[in-house]
Amino acid sequence: MHATSTVPAAGESVAAEKPVPDRRSWNRAFADIRDGVTQRELWSHLGWQDIKQRYRRSVLGPLWITMSMGVTALGLGLLYSQLFGAPIGTFLPYITTGFIVWQFILGNLTEGTDTFIRNEGLIKHLPAPLSVYVLRTLWRQSIMFAHNMIIYVIVLAVFWGSLTKSGYVLTDNGVPQPGLGWSALLAIPGFLLLAVNAGWVILLFGIVSTRFRDIPQVITSLINLMFFMTPIVWTTDILQNRFGESAGWRDLVVELNPLYHLLQLVRAPLIGNEQSWHHWVISAGIALVGWILALVVMRNYRSRVSYWV
Repeated sequence: MHATSTVPAAGESVAAEKPVPDRRSWNRAFADIRDGVTQRELWSHLGWQDIKQRYRRSVLGPLWITMSMGVTALGLGLLYSQLFGAPIGTFLPYITTGFIVWQFILGNLTEGTDTFIRNEGLIKHLPAPLSVYVLRTLWRQSIMFAHNMIIYVIVLAVFWGSLTKSGYVLTDNGVPQPGLGWSALLAIPGFLLLAVNAGWVILLFGIVSTRFRDIPQVITSLINLMFFMTPIVWTTDILQNRFGESAGWRDLVVELNPLYHLLQLVRAPLIGNEQSWHHWVISAGIALVGWILALVVMRNYRSRVSYWV
């Protein structure tokens, strides 16, 4: 008997017999996120180093974040309270908390688009999951948010009597608010849901921006418009007082603004405002849809990021 020959026929490639790994895999996408979360020491260290590097050789260090936030909130609070005829004791805390949360949202939007571009050197030389750089940006913004909360504590101490009074209003003839109480603890899960939304924003826009470098400029331009369309330095009471119950499309400017609902998750409980359940539902829906889009992009283009940067 003659042994069966295992020599491939002419023109037949041996390499063709080996299965080619599929780079577009859901398992790879989920494994990247799972591995990134487990490498907490890496992304937390990188995020903290970003803060230290930014304020290197500065006397006050990261406290400059707090000081600039406090000056901005104080100046705009005094100005707009006079323009709208609002009591300073409740309107200044409203603007202060709005700015603190807005800065967190703004930082994740603008710096999120540069997440992978800024980490080009590490991506090409450090074998780490892409989600590490997403968590690095999110952690850095969370540290800055914590610094800014010092201003909230100071404002809270100064205007404690105004905020804890049941039935206080933000503007003249505004909707009475329940006042500050134990419901302020809802700001904790509210911030966690806000951070979950920030995660998909950084991941999605970070990957897209590596391919299309115009995205950061587009986001920067749109964010300036969104600032004025979001109730930060003005309140929804102003629309009702000006146009009554038939505000029409003017109400849609607020309700169709996703940043408004994300903002209210944290701001409303911090100052004792009434918080509607629909803010939580819409924010959770945004997180669900956003993470689906981010994971689809992660699955299809994760392997190309190192070439695009």
